[in-house]
Formats: sequence, C-alpha cells, structure tokens
Amino acid sequence: MKHSQDKDLNGNGNGAGAEDDYAALHAGFRWQVGTYFNIADVCCRRWASDIPATDGHSPAIRRTAIRAHHPDSESVFYTYAELQQAADALSHALRALGVKRGDRVAIVMPQRFETAVAYMAVLQMGAVAMPLSILFGPEALEYRLQDSEAVLAIGDESSMANLQMIRRQCPALRTVMAAGSAKGQADVDYDTALAAQQSAFTAVRTKAAEAAILIYTSGTTGPPKGALLAHSALLGNLPGFVCSQNWFGFDGLSNASSHAVFWSPADWAWTGGLMDALLPTLYFGRPIVAYNGRFSPELAFNLIAAQGVTHTFLFPTALKAMMKAYPHPRAHFTLELEAIMSAGEAVGDAVFAYARDEMGVVINEMFGQTEINYVVGNCQQRWPAKPGSMGKAYPGHQVKVIDDAGLECAVGVPGDVAVNRFDVHGVPDPIFFMGYWKNPAATNAKFTGDWCRTGDMATRDEDGYLWYEGRADDVFKSSGYRIGPGEIENCLVKHPAVANAAVVPKPDLERGAVVKAYVVLSPEFSLQRATARRASTSGVSSDAFERDLITALQAHVKGLLAPYEYPKEIEFIEALPMTTTGKVQRRVLRLQEEERFNRARL
Repeated sequence: MKHSQDKDLNGNGNGAGAEDDYAALHAGFRWQVGTYFNIADVCCRRWASDIPATDGHSPAIRRTAIRAHHPDSESVFYTYAELQQAADALSHALRALGVKRGDRVAIVMPQRFETAVAYMAVLQMGAVAMPLSILFGPEALEYRLQDSEAVLAIGDESSMANLQMIRRQCPALRTVMAAGSAKGQADVDYDTALAAQQSAFTAVRTKAAEAAILIYTSGTTGPPKGALLAHSALLGNLPGFVCSQNWFGFDGLSNASSHAVFWSPADWAWTGGLMDALLPTLYFGRPIVAYNGRFSPELAFNLIAAQGVTHTFLFPTALKAMMKAYPHPRAHFTLELEAIMSAGEAVGDAVFAYARDEMGVVINEMFGQTEINYVVGNCQQRWPAKPGSMGKAYPGHQVKVIDDAGLECAVGVPGDVAVNRFDVHGVPDPIFFMGYWKNPAATNAKFTGDWCRTGDMATRDEDGYLWYEGRADDVFKSSGYRIGPGEIENCLVKHPAVANAAVVPKPDLERGAVVKAYVVLSPEFSLQRATARRASTSGVSSDAFERDLITALQAHVKGLLAPYEYPKEIEFIEALPMTTTGKVQRRVLRLQEEERFNRARL
C-alpha cells in the first residue's frame, strides 16, 4: 500500500466516489509493501521533520499528535515534534538499560501522552512493544510477563502496584520504569530518564516482516495466546481503517493542518485501541484524543463535542449505553461526527437506526481479530452499509465463509469466517500475524491450507455481505433448532427496559438446552425495579414487577423472532461479564449455567 496522503486506495484522487464502488476498489487495489518498514517512522518521525511551510513556519511546530482531554480543565496538546523528541530520549534511556533489538518491552499505561511516546520509542529501536491493560490483575500480568519474557515494563500510577507485586515471579523482567505520579515507586523514573537524554536517536532500519508488537488475545475461549505482529501489519490494517472511517486521512493537509480529529474509548493496550485508533491516526498525521478515565455516555458526548471529534470507534456496548442515556443527543450536544466504526459484537439494527437518525452518522461495522485485524466491514461512503451486517471484505483481503473441509459455504449456510494468506491477485496479505508466541501448534491449528479460520460463524447473502452468527462456541441447539445469540440480544435491546443482554444455553434434560437471557436493565427500569422490591413484602426476585417485565420481554421477542428463539428464562443482572476489550464473555455465563445444572442433579 502506498504511503501517499493525497490519493485514494485506487490512487485516483481525493476519495469522492460513486454510490457503490466496491467491485472497482476491490479489483483495483494492490499491496505495495517494501522490504523495509517501521511503524514509528511513518507514524511520527516523518510528521515531526522540520519542513518549511508556505507561511514560513515549521509544520512540526503546529501539527498536533495527541490531545490530552481533561474534563475539568483545559486540554493539553502535544505536537508530533514533541512526540518524536520524547521518543528519542526514551529510546536512548531504554538502550542504556540494556534493551536490545527484538526484546519485549511491556507498556502498562492508559491513554496518555507517555503511552504514545513508549510505543514510538520501542518500535524505532527495533524492540517489540507488548501492550498490557491497566485492568489486568496481578495474575493476568504475571502470566503475560512470564510467557513473553519481557525485559522491561513501563507503568504509571494505575499499574505500578500490580507490577511490583508480581515482578519477583518474572525473572526476565530486569527493570520497571515509573511514569506519571508513580515517580519514585520503581527502578527508574520516566521523567528523570528522559531529562538525561537530549540528543536525537538514530532509528533502526527494520524489515517490514520484522516483529513489532506482541499482543495477547482476550482469552475468551481459553488461555491467552501472544499474537506476534510484524511492522507491515499496520499497512494491512489501513484499507479497513480508511474505509470504515469514510476515507479518513484524505481530507488534505493544508499547512499541516486538518479538520479530522479521532477519538475512541478503546484502550490503547488492545488491538481495537492500538491498531484501529492510535497507530492509524498517527500514520495519517492527524490528532487523536487521549482520555484517561471511566467511560460514561455523558463523558463520551461531552468529549466528542468539546474536542470536535469527527471520527470515532465506539464498541456496541458503549453505543447501547449512549442510546439509552441520550435518545436525542443532538438536542444536548453539538456533534461534528463524520464516521463511526463499531466492532467487537454485532451492533444490531436498533443501534444502527439510532446512530443514523439521532447522531447523523451511518455506522460502519467492522470485523477482525488480534491475529488478522480489520478484514471485513462497511464503508457507507463507497458502498451501502446493510443494517446489522458485518459488511464485505475490505480491499486487499480475500475473505470467505467456509465449512469444516475448507470449502466455501453456499449463500445462507453458516460457516467459519476465514481469511486467505493471499489477496485476490495472489499477493501476500500483510494483515497476517507472524504466529502465536512460542506456540507453533496453535498457529498451525489456526489454518486450513491458506485459509486462516477466525472461529467466528457467519452467513453470506447474495450480495456478498456477511452476517454474524456468533463465536463457534456461542452457537447452540435447542430442541433441534440452531440458535445464534446475536439476533435475540439485538431484539431484546430494542425494548426500552433493556440496556444490554447476553443469551446463552441453559442445560435441559428434555430439549438439550433452552434459551436463557441475562438482562441489564436501563436506568429507568432499574429504578422502577428497585422501588418495587422495596415495596415488596418478600423482597425476592419473583415479585410482580419482575414477573410482568419478564412476560413483557418474552412477548416482545416472540413478536419479532421465531417462536423457538424467545428466552424461556430471563435473569436480571447488574452488569454482564466483559473482557478488557469490551466483548461480552458468554462463556462465563454458559459455564455458570452448567454448574447450576450439575449441582441441581446431585
């Protein structure tokens, strides 16, 4: 893929296209991956170079890279020049601490300027960046640090206590560096280390196929595995990013400025935040908003309005909460949104319609995973987005729905979403991970010939759009009927009482399993339920309010879906179990039902 900022994916101008350009885009796209490539070079160094502008000022002085958002005070803007200067200083410091090319360096910080600095510093010295979420507890951190044999970890006040708690169990971890207000709590202070290094750093000339990032899967179906990504994986992500963000990056760079501003609540420590937000935004030389705090619908809308956010990635859970909290957001907030990408779970037509009608933007759903990210999706600007669909293969990727034998499934027949190692022209696709860290058996098991299986089930319609059915282990049978949880969950969320829902099989001796729904109530109905329970003489969950609500929800689903799909049982829950990447952990609920069933039989 070309690095030019003034051509579209076909090299044909500024991105203004026909109503449906899909066939032409897909057929005309060509990968152009050179032998050498470095993420830090294209995401920072080239934008920080001191090239004179027409007004006599340096673009590096004015071009903003990171906007640190503070709800109660003024935002702090950091330029690409400042990002590069700090990255150079940190690279020198890391090298002085013994970090070598290929070493793993853990980055355990939230969205903040220092996190972006750490990525650029590690990558430009040829080391491997290993993002770890600040939400990980000691055991999760210990497992990943031990498995990766990371030699150094950079953390802040949000992660330092856990890092210090487990570092004795991680013999390879020689050094812990403390940033932010964790100063004095580790071997080396970030600010002190950078202050001692003021010279420019000579970046390592890495190969495009060289390891850049080691990022662990969320572990929804087993122990987390480390997926090793090459520098070229960023290039593999770009077609999907540009398409899902309605041609982000092609709005021109007049005097090093652009109106495009990106933000996502997605943690920069996982694929969605790193590869779908931070790195591609920096690749195009645009500003990204960093916010280190708890997500809420009010916070999201206020931030989007205050920062003039034009492009965003909002996962379905966030969009559902925003829809319930602000049914008519433009009555309260001034929005400049031009694109919304969503991924992680199916959005569903209720949220799709809300974004289109109330936020003024058609959601471009996207599908991918850590190993092969950003491969399928929609692009409303270039081809019609079908409400509720996953979309179609983005340019540069060959995607099919295949059966157990590796053959393509017919229209409407469920199968495994799979991506080929080669694009439609027979050229290697740079999106692919290099393999699972120290686990060649798991890497080999991921493939059927040249097809990499995602483990996610979908069907294909006559127009080539994919429709999500759920993880292979989320789909179940009840009385002989095949049940996918997504459609039922989407139906439930349409009811005003439901903020979120998860559907799992409840074991049943007669039918094998029955449909059970775990429901998180919307704020209004949660308050009504609490009031009803206080007024109840029994105070138990079987009070009249809950019985009536359960009956209403069941009738709601019966009226919209097939009779066998309505939930035979509904349990109200305060919050659904979620991964750190914002995905519902149905496996946790499924295992809970199996345990209850087994205990009842004793």
